[in-house]
Amino acid sequence: MIAPLKVGITGGIGSGKSTVCAVLKAMGHPVYNSDERAKTIMETSSEVREQLISVFGEPTFENNQLNRPYLAQAIFNDPAKREQINAIVHPVVRTDFQQWANSQTSSIIFQESALLIETGGYRLLDFTVLVTAPEELRVQRVLKRDAADETAVRSRIKSQLSDEEQRKSADFVIRNDERSLLVPQVNELLMILLFVRSNKK
Repeated sequence: MIAPLKVGITGGIGSGKSTVCAVLKAMGHPVYNSDERAKTIMETSSEVREQLISVFGEPTFENNQLNRPYLAQAIFNDPAKREQINAIVHPVVRTDFQQWANSQTSSIIFQESALLIETGGYRLLDFTVLVTAPEELRVQRVLKRDAADETAVRSRIKSQLSDEEQRKSADFVIRNDERSLLVPQVNELLMILLFVRSNKK
C-alpha cells in the first residue's frame, strides 16, 4: 500500500489558511488542525499541563481551563517563552498527527498549522503550501473575527515569520487576497498533488 501524500497548509494570522482548509474539507479531503489539537492536548494531557505550569506559572490554568489570553500575552511578548511552549507542545502534536495520519485511507491528507515552518514540522511532510494575503487585509480579517485590538493584531503579525521568510520553505503559494479566485488555485494544487501521488512508487 502506497502511503498518502502529507501536505502542510500554513500561513500567518489572518492569511486565510483556514478558508483554504475549509475548501479542501468540502472537497472531501481529510484535514488535521494542529492548532485546535494543540489546545485540546494542553487541556487534557497532565504531562503537558505540568510542564506549562512549571514554565508559565499557576495562572496558565484558570478554573481547570487553559487561560489562553494569559498564555498568548506571555508568548507574544517573549520570544524565549514562545520557543519554550513550542518545545513542550509541538512534539506531542507531531505524534498525535502521525497517529491520525496512520488511520487515514485517503491518497492525500493535509495538516493545517500556523507554525509549521517556524517549528520545522514541514520537514516531516511531503509538501508545504503557504497561504498569503496583504497585511492590511489580514488585520481587517482578524479584527472582524476576534474583535481584537488593532495594535495587538499588528504585534502578533510582527511576531510571526514574514511571508518572504516562509516562502523559502514552501513548495506552493496560494494567494487568498479576495482578488485571486481561491477555488481554482486549490484545484490546481490538487491536480499537481494527484499527479505526484499517482507516480509515487
